[in-house]
Amino acid sequence: MRTILTLHPSSRCAAVSAIEVEAERRGAGVLALRYLVTGDMDGVVLPPPAAPVRTDELWRHTCFEAFVGAPDRATYDEVNLAPSGQWAAYRFDGYRQGMTPLEPFTPPGTEARRTGRGLELSATLHLDGLIAGSPWRLGLSAVIEEAGGQISYWAAAHPAGRPDFHHRDGFAVELPWTGRP
Repeated sequence: MRTILTLHPSSRCAAVSAIEVEAERRGAGVLALRYLVTGDMDGVVLPPPAAPVRTDELWRHTCFEAFVGAPDRATYDEVNLAPSGQWAAYRFDGYRQGMTPLEPFTPPGTEARRTGRGLELSATLHLDGLIAGSPWRLGLSAVIEEAGGQISYWAAAHPAGRPDFHHRDGFAVELPWTGRP
């Protein structure tokens, strides 16, 4: 399923003109993501390649995020993917409550590459703790840091007020259960 991310009304971003995300559920706990950024990547701060390890606070700079939960449960997972290859994964008991590292978690094998139009980042997430027979609600988002230090916030849906990717109103993409193990 392809989703267009929109810029939060309080954000400005001169370097990026569009962000799209392709999300595909591949079995019980597998989510494949591909973020497509269109724009002038020379105007975006991209972290240098790094070891593909768990790293906190990736959201402070350019990174791509996925929030995943079942419609009838308060719990949800958050995965942050940096173009550097670093990643983070958390489980929440409820809205911004009970944050713990998502364990066990298979590193997503993030791949980022510059294209003629911008940037492409792909990853496969193994979210084994989510309910297999339920649809998933996704909050797909991105944080873009521009060369001048400006930060912009992009999402499939923005709740009212300040940017808040954790708010369930932002979990706007539904991926049905495929019935495959």
